[in-house]
Amino acid sequence: MKIAVKSFPVKEVMKDFSNEFKTTLQEDSGEFTLQLPGKYGEGFIRGSGFDSGIGIIEYKCTFYTDLQVVFSRNQTHPLKFIFCSKGKIEHSFEGDDDFHLIDTFQNCIVPSSRQKGHVLFFKANETVHVSSLEIVRNLFWDRKNYNFENLSPELQELFADSDAVKKFYYHGNYSIKAADIVEAISNKQNTGFLRSILLEGKLFEMLAHQIKQFEDDQDNEKQAYILRRSDIEKVRRVVEIIHEDLSQNLTVDYLAKEVGTNVNKLQEGFKYLFDLTVNKYIKQVKLEKAKELLTNSNHNVSQIVDQIGLNNRSYFSKVFKEKYGVSPKYFSQNRLGDEDGTTDEID
Repeated sequence: MKIAVKSFPVKEVMKDFSNEFKTTLQEDSGEFTLQLPGKYGEGFIRGSGFDSGIGIIEYKCTFYTDLQVVFSRNQTHPLKFIFCSKGKIEHSFEGDDDFHLIDTFQNCIVPSSRQKGHVLFFKANETVHVSSLEIVRNLFWDRKNYNFENLSPELQELFADSDAVKKFYYHGNYSIKAADIVEAISNKQNTGFLRSILLEGKLFEMLAHQIKQFEDDQDNEKQAYILRRSDIEKVRRVVEIIHEDLSQNLTVDYLAKEVGTNVNKLQEGFKYLFDLTVNKYIKQVKLEKAKELLTNSNHNVSQIVDQIGLNNRSYFSKVFKEKYGVSPKYFSQNRLGDEDGTTDEID
């Protein structure tokens, strides 16, 4: 199936979608929502545009057949920032044979040249959540943009190209912060005027963060500082490694190299997920395991210290008491009874 979108701004785009899918639009203070008719799929397409020249089209749906959306018009096309939160889609510039796969947690910047448009490909039965930030060039350039001061030369050229002299393609893994912004935009907690002003603010926040991420990606990956969704997967792999054998004393350097990241990214990921450094997380896991063993086994303190890789019994007793308020021996005696009469604890 192929549908044609020949209009702009976003309000007119949504009207084209409405005509192509032969259904009506719901409006809430300039935000237009199209519920997909059952014969085409399920879910919705939603769009908003603002006088500042910024707008968004959100696809949160599943199409029942392969679908091509061809954005084709005789004027300069908007500058697009596309984020894929779920599933995957493909993008191409109109008239090109090259296709760009945009997978889950990936994003791209895709300004086309002159009157060349864009094509988005949606696979049948692929549930997607795609957000396309739309910049209407002739409106956006009328803002007081301060000559795009302090942007990288590449971005300065991109933003200053209001006549779309050349096309451009950037592809990356989007950040945790970007994911949070996308979720906030999609989670429509407010309606009417309040929704409108909050949404426009979030769109500018998304644009600012995308600029930061692009410039971050231009550095060597080892120096990049913005946390990506892909980095979180590496953090989860480190968590698995830690839990595989608590008797090991793993260093942060070793763990970072094991999953192919750097120490700063790993520490940032642990702070994001657990609000702990890597070493504090390891200590917490070891102490929780010690408490479990003291509760559910007959192991004495010396054996437990070996099993969790804390070779210093005095240190173990100190940190256990700091966390749980009692010494390991006291905890063991009051949970299990002092069955063997030993006095392994050192206070």
